[in-house]
Amino acid sequence: MSDTSTARRHELNLYRRYFDLVAAGHKTIEVRVRYPHLADMAAGDTIRFRIKGTDETCDVRVLRVTEYADFEALLDGEGPTNVNPTATREEQLANIRGIYPPEKEVLGALAIEIEPYNVCDS
Repeated sequence: MSDTSTARRHELNLYRRYFDLVAAGHKTIEVRVRYPHLADMAAGDTIRFRIKGTDETCDVRVLRVTEYADFEALLDGEGPTNVNPTATREEQLANIRGIYPPEKEVLGALAIEIEPYNVCDS
C-alpha cells in the first residue's frame, strides 16, 4: 500500500445500480477506461463515488489497480462476480461497452480493487 502522504483522493460518478453494490460491499472491482487523469491512481488512494446529480456518496479505499488491454481481458482476469455479482459476463460486457464506446476501450481498461471504508450515504 502506498504511503498516506502520497495518497490521493479521486471523485468519480457512478450509476445507482453500481453504487448500491459498492455501498453494500458486493462490488469489489470498479471498471474504468485508462484515461490520463486516472493513470496515477494507486493502492492507498481513496475514491469518493457520487451518484450524479445527488448528494449520495460512498468513500472507498483503493487496494490495487491493474491495467488490461480491453474489457474482455479485464473480466477474464478479475472474474465477473467481482465486477458485478448480479449480472452474467456477457451482460456485463454489454453494459460496460454501453457506457464506454470502442474509441474509449482502445485506451485500455483499469480494474480498481476497492473496499468501502466508511458509511455510505445512500
